[in-house]
Amino acid sequence: HLSRRALTSPKTVKCSRGMLKVYQYPKCGTCRKALKWLDAHDIDYQSIDITQKPPSKAELKRALAQSGLPITKLFNTSGQLYREGKYKERLQTMTTAQAIDALAAQGKLIKRPLVFGNDFTIVGFDERAYAEQLG
Repeated sequence: HLSRRALTSPKTVKCSRGMLKVYQYPKCGTCRKALKWLDAHDIDYQSIDITQKPPSKAELKRALAQSGLPITKLFNTSGQLYREGKYKERLQTMTTAQAIDALAAQGKLIKRPLVFGNDFTIVGFDERAYAEQLG
């Protein structure tokens, strides 16, 4: 069980794969599971509240390149902002630059957690993907 303090206070220590930067939302159950997994595996990271400080456009471009995912996979498709903004329809005609602008402007639009290492990005939480990349 993680305390609220553990979720909101920055945790900054070096890890063997470089400093992990974890963009997360403290009220997100998936984010809490991911942080719990990192803690259980003694992996240090810097935790950043994605709603207070969303990733920059440069970081989002890096996430897109390193993850190999299409831009649509960076969107939190189950979120209220996604539905209210009609992004399912809008993404069909948006350029990648326009999509990145939208993500950088609204952290809650981004699928989370978003984990950056030196040479990789993990979008969301999948225990197997975490084990393969970080284990």
